[in-house]
Amino acid sequence: MFYFVKTPQWVMKWFSKCVWEIPSQEKVIYLTFDDGPHPEATSFVLNTLKDYNAKATFFCIGKNVLDQPDLYERIITEGHAVGNHTFNHLNGWKTADSVYMENIAKAKKYIDSSLFRPPYGKITPFQLRLLAKEKFKLTPIMWTVLSGDFDAKLSKESCLENVLTAANNGSIIVFHDSQKALVNLQFVLPKVLNYFKQKGFRFEKIVIEKSD
Repeated sequence: MFYFVKTPQWVMKWFSKCVWEIPSQEKVIYLTFDDGPHPEATSFVLNTLKDYNAKATFFCIGKNVLDQPDLYERIITEGHAVGNHTFNHLNGWKTADSVYMENIAKAKKYIDSSLFRPPYGKITPFQLRLLAKEKFKLTPIMWTVLSGDFDAKLSKESCLENVLTAANNGSIIVFHDSQKALVNLQFVLPKVLNYFKQKGFRFEKIVIEKSD
């Protein structure tokens, strides 16, 4: 399985309509969690974030929000941000535009957010243009660092190293609050929080100011 741990600049420029990082002179990092809410994984993440007084952004699958409404509300109540991750975790490259956009619209009924992250990071330029339309008004949020927590072939130590070596001021880091990622997540997340907190970083949720 090939993927970039740290997103190359040429990719950021090619998909310039997406937010890949939030440049800052301050020591701030943006943790994000995809694919929840999940009863065990999301609960673990929320408890761990609270221990470090950290905020994050959760890109939720609409179907999972319907299955776990209390967890979804807990994410919001505890001061984190949420984002749309489609209703059924669809791959934009393999899905007809009309089906893909309707799936996003369906998720939007249950996820009150102007943020969107395409599953697998796969979305076409045409789909990106549709996101900006009045019906959606969604800002596509990608990432600076992909932890690899979903990769069954990656050791938890390597997953941790991915994040510690690639993250910096303004980085958007991807984790997954899912069953598949849970073993790596339980090892990596507390260590990432502790490491960067010791270096004076704070962890914030993503807030994008919408222009009129």
